[in-house]
Amino acid sequence: MTTSSLTLHEICALAHEALLNAGANTEHADAVADVVTRAERDGSHSHGLFRIPGYVASLRSGKVKGDADPTLSKRSPVVLHCDGDLGYAPLAHRRSLTALAEAAKENGLATLSLTRTHHFAALWPETETLGQHGLVAMACVSYMPSVAPYGASQALYGTNPFSFAWPRAGGTPRVFDMATAPMAMGDVQIAARDGHEVPPGTGLNADGGPTTDPKEIIKGVLLPFGGYKGSHIAMMIELLAGPLVGETASYASRSRDSGDGGPPQGGEFILAMNPDMLSGADWQAESEAFLAKLGALEGVRLPAERRYANRQNTGPREINIDLLEKIRATLSPG
Repeated sequence: MTTSSLTLHEICALAHEALLNAGANTEHADAVADVVTRAERDGSHSHGLFRIPGYVASLRSGKVKGDADPTLSKRSPVVLHCDGDLGYAPLAHRRSLTALAEAAKENGLATLSLTRTHHFAALWPETETLGQHGLVAMACVSYMPSVAPYGASQALYGTNPFSFAWPRAGGTPRVFDMATAPMAMGDVQIAARDGHEVPPGTGLNADGGPTTDPKEIIKGVLLPFGGYKGSHIAMMIELLAGPLVGETASYASRSRDSGDGGPPQGGEFILAMNPDMLSGADWQAESEAFLAKLGALEGVRLPAERRYANRQNTGPREINIDLLEKIRATLSPG
């Protein structure tokens, strides 16, 4: 794989320019370029610049409104809702997460539902932000059908990621962000691009047979992780990020999608909890003792350790040259 070195500033500038050129306003371009850059910084390549061609395509097709104006409302002191106005989720988060944090701190817990948004980024930026406010956070989002329920060979679920953050006094939150399939679709697509096989159990080919060829899985279907257990978690996320927040489940997103390769319209459910109010003063000491014991076990890597280690490296990142050429081609007139 041939790569080219880009600084984080250059990554952000390239993403920002591509988004503006495709029709996003400055607010949307700022918000999306920020999460793309943070993903590259932390080594989450499948949610970094790799996503820019999809963002561009969804703007140019008219599916996503580049000048969308997300609106936050309070349905009760602890139930918040943001109508994304058919824009990208990162701007809706910028306009909503601080209010969610304030509501959770004041009341013990609060929820935020997002509708009419297009979520194409990693999920950890939302929960990590809330964790930095001293809150326990959970978030989930549904996606285009690409995962077969356990026992089936036809896609019904999205990859349906789930993220969790646990706050730590004086330290970075303990965060995980995972798909309910063995791999996120973006990682499967990168494996296909780079010519790598994927682990057995990742997915099926178009005929319903098991395969480790990512190109065949893209034509076929992903499987849920952990058999029926992962399948049930994926079902839960369909309901939380769909009907509960006032959006559709993944299967309905395909019928209203333009097929441009960008993110589908969907919903997101976020829960924030104040451990100071729910538990009292001892939660920090107890949780730190538990995490210390967990981290001391041989072979254990705590969630987010690799991302946080990558974050300490402020130097250039190696970016696939074909991807860079694809992005730069979108900057040319016509």
